[in-house]
Amino acid sequence: MISIRRYQDADWPLIHPFLHATFAAGDTYAYAPHSSEAQIRHAWIESPAATYVACTSDGRVLGTYYIKANQPGLGAHVCNCGYVVAQEAQGQGVASAMCEHSQREAVAMGFLAMQFNLVVATNERAVRLWKRLGFAVVGTLPGAYRHQKLGLTDALVMYKALPA
Repeated sequence: MISIRRYQDADWPLIHPFLHATFAAGDTYAYAPHSSEAQIRHAWIESPAATYVACTSDGRVLGTYYIKANQPGLGAHVCNCGYVVAQEAQGQGVASAMCEHSQREAVAMGFLAMQFNLVVATNERAVRLWKRLGFAVVGTLPGAYRHQKLGLTDALVMYKALPA
């Protein structure tokens, strides 16, 4: 059973290692592969409106996500989220649970839609999941992602209107 709750400061030592590993891989997120701990903390904890963690019933952290306005001001009714699942928990429904949870939280926070700005096209598992959860590809950005192994790779913009 996966439970999802708001991030607490005591979670940082548990989520930083898999955030760091994900960013260092350079195949799914645009953050610099050599981001410092302070930079990762700022991006994932300090900058977003809220951060959450997915846990097992015994408290083991499986993943984390953030939610924030995609744009300021007149674009602030559309949110953006980022999700990272610990490697040992991948393929167990954690990302799906976090995305569904984030949509409910987004509605509660007053957001009208959710947009993913830079889904790496070669991240087929994520693209398949987001589509299954109702997101549509609304644009392709040719060569917009500098994949660490594949070079310039297309990125997708994915969007979903949220229920009122």
